[in-house]
Amino acid sequence: MKGLEENYDIAVVGAGHAGCEAALACARLGLETIMFTVSVDSIALMPCNPNIGGSSKGHLVREVDALGGEMGKNIDKTFIQSKMLNVSKGPAVHSLRAQADKHAYTEEMRKTLENTEHLTIRQAEVTELIAEAGVIKGLKTYSGAVYHTKAVVLCTGTYLKARCIYGDVSNYTGPNGLQAANYLTDSLKKLGIEMYRFKTGTPARIDKRSIDFSKMEEQFGDEKVVPFSFSTDPEDVQIDQISCWLTYTNEKTHEIIRENLDRSPLFSGMIEGTGPRYCPSIEDKVVKFADKNRHQVFIEPEGLYTNEMYIGGMSSSLPEDVQYQMYRSVAGLENARIVRNAYAIEYDCINANQLYPTLEFKKIKGLFSGGQFNGSSGYEEAAAQGLVAGINAAMEVQGKEMLILDRSESYIGVLIDDLVTKENHEPYRMMTSRAEYRLLLRQDNADLRLREKGYKVGLVSKEQYEYVLWKKEKIAEEKERMEHVHVGASPEVQELLKAHNSTLLKNGISLADLIRRPELSYDIVAPLDKKRPQLPQDVKDQVNINIKYEGYIKRQEKQVECFKKLEKKRLPEDLDYSRISGLRIEARQKLEQFRPVSIGQASRIAGVSPADISVLLVYMESYRRQGGRGENS
Repeated sequence: MKGLEENYDIAVVGAGHAGCEAALACARLGLETIMFTVSVDSIALMPCNPNIGGSSKGHLVREVDALGGEMGKNIDKTFIQSKMLNVSKGPAVHSLRAQADKHAYTEEMRKTLENTEHLTIRQAEVTELIAEAGVIKGLKTYSGAVYHTKAVVLCTGTYLKARCIYGDVSNYTGPNGLQAANYLTDSLKKLGIEMYRFKTGTPARIDKRSIDFSKMEEQFGDEKVVPFSFSTDPEDVQIDQISCWLTYTNEKTHEIIRENLDRSPLFSGMIEGTGPRYCPSIEDKVVKFADKNRHQVFIEPEGLYTNEMYIGGMSSSLPEDVQYQMYRSVAGLENARIVRNAYAIEYDCINANQLYPTLEFKKIKGLFSGGQFNGSSGYEEAAAQGLVAGINAAMEVQGKEMLILDRSESYIGVLIDDLVTKENHEPYRMMTSRAEYRLLLRQDNADLRLREKGYKVGLVSKEQYEYVLWKKEKIAEEKERMEHVHVGASPEVQELLKAHNSTLLKNGISLADLIRRPELSYDIVAPLDKKRPQLPQDVKDQVNINIKYEGYIKRQEKQVECFKKLEKKRLPEDLDYSRISGLRIEARQKLEQFRPVSIGQASRIAGVSPADISVLLVYMESYRRQGGRGENS
């Protein structure tokens, strides 16, 4: 008996943060898209922390928005508290972070998906991929239905053969008790895809009514909220915000944990997967940082209409009874009632070295991959990869040039390059320190950097793109004007300088030079600027940053020029590295394994030395002169 058969341009497997961005991108580009999920109720689910953004992650959300993605718009509609982090430091590390109403976030994203043309949502478990001669042809579901497609984007998150564990309790379910996907891994292995087993975890959720907030430090949102999306009107996000709270673990907490380590599946060997180094469980923290007598614990609301509070900083897989002892030892949680236990979750994911920077599998044409399935962690990392994978699946189907973002133009470029080029044996987390050119890749200028790319792809409107062109022009004009507006040592000038503890003037000076003083800014010197034009705040902010950090910015731009030269030196896909005799054996093996697309990417592979790069450069020059034959030099 013949089962259901349907035809689509693109299938997206998974409906988490990666799947949502991938499916929306494909559908908005006019391709008939079907998105599969084990549960429609899990669309854009936030199974762990109730926030979007944070250090470096805020940059990713801004970049997703600049390219035409949805995450920034969605959190602007559903946040309950917002904060710009690291404001006491330079603008390179300023990062926006917003507490979400989890239910509202999911509901709003689902509404967007359900009302997008060309997009079909299907609740079904995908069990098998169909490929012929290294080309993806479609997929099958558990029911036996066959979906013929021109491309597939895998965004399975933490659902593949998922296992949730605390103490000696082990359930083969996905996050939040949702159904796991237990069959697709075998199909992937049959196609020659290398799989890893990773682990992550989440803390308990505690009933708000059982918490004594008087023993905690109240954490407020910003007085003036900055939206995530460049298309959100700032006035729309000035809302009454909900407080978060800060408390700390103590020696008693740590003693309880140490006494029960033998009951922790993390230490007993029951958990096989590798966990995230930069988001460790509380057990891990107590063991690895034995000299610390306390750790921060953030109490965060899960939403406006629930009493569940997220216990940030105390992720755990300890047994239920130990969890109660541990949480109740913390100031303010003495009478805590647990709504949901903390647990660890193991899941199957891939070695992302099998992907091109386009996030397409090297071995299987038309198969793309994004999110935690690629061995990363975090909602924001997932959304960024999902968007790029979705865009490139659409570009391939339409026969257009694919989008590759490099390390010099975006945090997304750093994220993807690290995943596909470096050997990652644990869940990858984005950090500002990973970006070499972070002064250029600020969260405040993501639109200036990436709107044009989003427009060329087809996800950014002409109106949005033209605004960015106008904005760039106004920034340049105003910056130039400030260099040529001079003030002298008048009483008005001296009074302003005195008010801001700035050195008084002896001679005339340009307003730009005044702005370069650490204690002054574009806005502060406004009273001295009688002919200042009316400009939007985002333009003023860029003028201030570009003047204040001009020397550092120029230095990084020169570094980027050198970087670009190596990135432009492309390597043929079929290059036979065994013919290049000057390469060391390890370098040959690594280059064969990774198949880098450029000299630049080759230089970032562990085991490929600067000497090997020199050999490659000489060989490629010979290769070019010989018309693609090269010399065995």
